[in-house]
Parts: sequence; C-alpha cells; structure tokens
Amino acid sequence: MTYCVGLRLNHGLVFMSDTRTSAGVDNFATSKKMFSWTVPGERMITLMTAGNLATTQAVISLLEERSKTKEERDPSILQQETMFQVARLIGATLREVIDETTGDGQVKQEQFSASIIAGGQIKGGKPTIFLIYPQGNFIEITADTPFFQIGETKYGKPILVRAYDPDMSFEDAVKLLLVSFDSTVKSNLSVGLPFDLQVYSSDSFTQGKTLRIDENDHVYCAISQGWGDALKDAFQQLPTYRL
Repeated sequence: MTYCVGLRLNHGLVFMSDTRTSAGVDNFATSKKMFSWTVPGERMITLMTAGNLATTQAVISLLEERSKTKEERDPSILQQETMFQVARLIGATLREVIDETTGDGQVKQEQFSASIIAGGQIKGGKPTIFLIYPQGNFIEITADTPFFQIGETKYGKPILVRAYDPDMSFEDAVKLLLVSFDSTVKSNLSVGLPFDLQVYSSDSFTQGKTLRIDENDHVYCAISQGWGDALKDAFQQLPTYRL
C-alpha cells in the first residue's frame, strides 16, 4: 500500500509520499514514489504514484525515456504547453501500460491498476494538481477540494480536513502532513517511513526544497509524540457522558 498527498496553498504546492511497498505481511521494501521534471524558469512537474509497482515504474520509465530521447520526444512531458495537457499525457501513458499488461481481462486490470497525483506549474499558468485514475481520466484540484490523497487515505484525512488553511505557511503545511502521515503509519503496517517531501513556491519554476524524513528525524519524532500526548489531553478535557 501507499500514502501520498498533494496539497495546494495560496503561495505554492506541497507534496509528500511514503516509500514502503509490500507483497504480504512479511515482505516489505522501500521504493521511491515521488518523481520530478524541471526546466528552470519554464516548468516544474512532480508525480506521486500508488498501486501496482510494476505499472507505476513502467509509467515513470516511459515518461522519463520520452523526455530524454530526441527522436521520441513527441509526446513528451517537457513539451506539453499546460498542466492540463500534462495530466492528459500521464493518463494516456497509464492507460497504455495497463492495457499492454493486462489485455481485456477485468480481474487482471484491477490487479495491475494504479493512480497518480501530478502537480506543478508551467510558465503562463498557475500552480495546480491533478488526480489521475487508472482509466486515464482525471480531476483537478479546486478551492473546495484543496488536496488530493492516493493509497491508504482514510486514516490521515481527518486532520487534513480539520486543520488545512490555504494561507498557512509551508512550515505549518509540512507539520500538518507529518501528523497525517504519522496517523496513517500508526494505523496501517503497509505505510511506512521514510517520507519524501517537496515544497514548491509559486512562479519559481525550480524543484524547490526536497528532503527525505526518516525515523531518526528529531522534528518528526517530536511531532509524533506531541500529537499523541495532545490527543490524550484533549480526550480528558471532553465532557463525560453520564449513564
């Protein structure tokens, strides 16, 4: 399983993904799920993947290959004029990989399915994020839906819904995501550290701040412990329901 979140603020975008992959309760591994393409001053595109690992790796490999080989740069993720066109290309590539792998078998298609969060900015457009489904169709982030999640979403969503503010700083947004990810890790063994983080400032057209957060990160450890203690304190302060 996987947990990835793409979040839009008024001044930029924040992406975070876990790195755990699993093939059963006794077979865990670490694999990167966040990938970026940058043309300084012109575009920055980030993808996060969830689902069948073979499918997602094939999609990333195709996008990477077509962005580097001059003779095969059409279609290329680096030639699309808008983020909407980028989302269409990624959706078509995902559909291509699934169809080639599975043929017409519905059960096999479900086994090899995947979903992708794609976000970034191309010069002339605004920073945005898309959620791309296995069928190749997609939706765009809005003011009413300011973040997208893929993978194991249910445990980390409540804190995002309650605490998100589009005007919050990048630092507070990262803290919010760390609480969301910590809640998911505590609830599901198939999601785990380290976490990959990327912060993108609007109109910068650079990859921005990127880092990997592991179990030894002192800020993450403090947030994890502090959130647990705060929940216990809040629970004790709630009124008792007398029976």
